[in-house]
Amino acid sequence: MFAIFKKEVRQFFSSLIGYIAIIVFLLVLGLFMWIFPDTNILDSNYATLDSFFYIAPYIFIFLIPAITMRSFAEEINTGTIELLSTRPVTELQIVLGKYFAALLLVFFAIVPTVVYFITIYLLASPVGNVDVGGIIGSYFGLFFLGAVFVAIGIFCSSITSNQIVAFIAGVFLCFFLYLAFDYISQFGVFVGKSDYFVESLGMSAHYDAIGKGVVDSRDVVYFLSLISLFILFTRTSLAGRRW
Repeated sequence: MFAIFKKEVRQFFSSLIGYIAIIVFLLVLGLFMWIFPDTNILDSNYATLDSFFYIAPYIFIFLIPAITMRSFAEEINTGTIELLSTRPVTELQIVLGKYFAALLLVFFAIVPTVVYFITIYLLASPVGNVDVGGIIGSYFGLFFLGAVFVAIGIFCSSITSNQIVAFIAGVFLCFFLYLAFDYISQFGVFVGKSDYFVESLGMSAHYDAIGKGVVDSRDVVYFLSLISLFILFTRTSLAGRRW
């Protein structure tokens, strides 16, 4: 597994893929947070990163499937997946190696944004008058969200040899699991009955809950369950292909 992990990380950073992903993420966030008037922190007169944690998931919905779309689709298209399958590694080790490599890239994209936190911490009046607990919780939530999106992305990549199809499927699934249940819960048949339960099926509700600064074990279990489920789906896809 570690050999696959190293190979994937090396591919990310030996080409422009890794650097472009990180630069695009930081550039788009920077524009929304410091330039665009509707979401500009400086014009809002509040020392908060709410706009950052609101915008980042939507960028991830497109960025992470773009990172993961080649994980297995390229291997399937070039035929190297058969060669990889003959190595003394299990399907789960192959999946985990690729998963953790993509997750590391997401982590590297998030880390530089700590500069935003330091900036508003210093700009606050008085200095340090920010909701540190809420911001730390939101970072945890954003990382868990990215981890689920990576698991979804590599699953979509494992079921097709076309990278564009893998990207579109990844974007759709990420968007659906993140936002769709919020809208479904507002249907008349659910309102006042089971709307809370339906809403809790989506990632957005758990992401928002962690963002309040309280890392509830139920939210953590939810994210870990989704990650495990899609990793299992990917492993099953590879096993079926080998069979």
